[in-house]
Amino acid sequence: MGGSNKHAVSTTSSSLAIVEVSPDDKKIVPIDAPIVSSYNDRIRPLLDTVDRLRNLNVMREGIQLPTIVVVGDQSSGKSSVLESLAGISLPRGQGICTRVPLVMRLQRSSSLEPEIWLEYSDKVVHTDEEHIAESIRAATDVIAANVPDLTMVDLPGITRVPVNGQPENIYEQISGMIMKYIEPQESIILNVLSATVDFTTCESIRMSRQVDKTGERTLAVVTKADMAPEGLLQKVIADDVNIGLGYVCVRNRIGEETYEEARMQEELLFRTHPMLRLIDDDIVGIPVLAQKLTLIQATMIRRCLPGIVGKINEKMETSVLELSKLPMVMASKEVALMALRDIIDSAKESLLKILIHGDFSEFPDDQKMHCTARLADMLSQFSDNLQAKPEDKTEFLMEEIKILDECKCVGLPNFIPRSSFLALLSQHVDGIHAKPVEFIKEIWDYVEGVLMSVLSKYSVNFPQIQSFLKRAGRNLIAKIKEQSVNRVAEIVEMEKLTDYTCNPDYMASWTEKTASQQSFINAVLHDAKKPEKFSLSGFGNVKISHLRKYHDHLLQQAFDMKMRITSYWTIVLRRIVDNLALYLQFSVKNLVNSQFKKEVVGEIVDARGGGGVERMLEESPSVASKRVKLKNSIKLLEESKDAVAAIVDENYGYGDR
Repeated sequence: MGGSNKHAVSTTSSSLAIVEVSPDDKKIVPIDAPIVSSYNDRIRPLLDTVDRLRNLNVMREGIQLPTIVVVGDQSSGKSSVLESLAGISLPRGQGICTRVPLVMRLQRSSSLEPEIWLEYSDKVVHTDEEHIAESIRAATDVIAANVPDLTMVDLPGITRVPVNGQPENIYEQISGMIMKYIEPQESIILNVLSATVDFTTCESIRMSRQVDKTGERTLAVVTKADMAPEGLLQKVIADDVNIGLGYVCVRNRIGEETYEEARMQEELLFRTHPMLRLIDDDIVGIPVLAQKLTLIQATMIRRCLPGIVGKINEKMETSVLELSKLPMVMASKEVALMALRDIIDSAKESLLKILIHGDFSEFPDDQKMHCTARLADMLSQFSDNLQAKPEDKTEFLMEEIKILDECKCVGLPNFIPRSSFLALLSQHVDGIHAKPVEFIKEIWDYVEGVLMSVLSKYSVNFPQIQSFLKRAGRNLIAKIKEQSVNRVAEIVEMEKLTDYTCNPDYMASWTEKTASQQSFINAVLHDAKKPEKFSLSGFGNVKISHLRKYHDHLLQQAFDMKMRITSYWTIVLRRIVDNLALYLQFSVKNLVNSQFKKEVVGEIVDARGGGGVERMLEESPSVASKRVKLKNSIKLLEESKDAVAAIVDENYGYGDR
């Protein structure tokens, strides 16, 4: 540094103050620090623009701004570098500072109200939650008037061995935190390296190279140059660790030195030390580091601004779209009634499509909402279940014999009492009575789910009445379900009253089945071989040995009644399925075309039900909060867009010059 004519002195309050030594009279003339004097018409507006964006808190919208992230191994001198840049003592360890350090101290208090104050420059300034941000900015302006306009994130030093009660996974915690901050392409990595170690073994280097392989975002600061001057020049020239933005060698403050004294000693060290004086002036000293960081940040800002503008526009479009989808604010009862009518009309049209017309274009991927197909499936499953042949619980003909015995009367022996057939029919009906009732309940449970889905869809923008609509829908389905259960029970009960059908299949089936009656009687009573079983069409091999104790005419009556009930029961079951299918179609159409609108509107407008229309004029707290949040977000993004508009037009493409 033989040709240098500048050194640091304590003539100003800034630790970055620079003086110029006149060659003629050796007078010391204070000048602005490089961090100040290097600002030109292009750099200053760039930094001011990002500073405005940061003050607007645009990062809470997920938009990254160029930020200097300080990393380093434990005891590398990272905090000392930051102290030297800021000119203020910083807390050691993890912390975040913007222009100046901000220390937040939390203490328990017996007061129910929070007490907030700022301490700086021997002042205590009381503030409150509403004005805390403004107070911090004011304090920052006072403290940091002559320090670099840099935003730096100071991260914990990297350590592998936990000490003093630190968690066993301290390395994983710290490395994860560091990677989160250095990964964004907008981050400038300030890698603090101690001159006393081999750079290639530094954990911070390994981490930064994972996210910045070319080193284009990494600047290295070499500390403790006075402790290991041998070979330092060769280490920074060789650049074995691929630092794209270069190196700056510094001497940090030692002991009780003031920052002005530390800068003087630093300048003296690199000017007079036999080894360190060989290092180029352009890469030594805290003032040079401050200047480099400012220029690098400005370059990164120029590079990122177009992308930031794009993200602002994208976020704003998303927020505007979300805001437009929020429920309309109801200004009057008339407007609320119109909105309610639109909801009900839209829901009715949707129900008409999916429940009656079989048009599921509204819900192409939701098979549950393909209602005509699902109803047909449920009806088919019910039919199969109803007509499935039940397992015989009694031996063949014993049920008929028992009923004939109980219904016998004084009369001719070769006539079957009609009462016995009706008694047998009644037993059969009672056996399946619950199935149609359960089926119709299942149907309306399904329809209720469909109705709730449709109402939810069309009232999504009106959460304040959505519960009213759903309650009205559930009440309507409950009424219809009760009516349907009663109606189905009647349909089933009617089958017990009489044995009638005009279906010719009955006579054809009965004639076919009774054709083997005589053969059956002969096998039971007259076959000398006394067979154990008899093959009977429609029944398979039936056991007959238990029937040999009964008279011929009783067996003939029991056989005849068995064939009659078997032929007739098939028709009864099919008739029940047909009746339920017709009733189901009728009920669903009636629900959509008539009952739905009448019942739901009646429920909503009925003041006894809670005044649904009046409730529409109210906005739920969650929606109101979301509306305010979106409006604030849009306002913030609009202000951010205005803040960068002029500077983008002026600087687009400048970064490559």
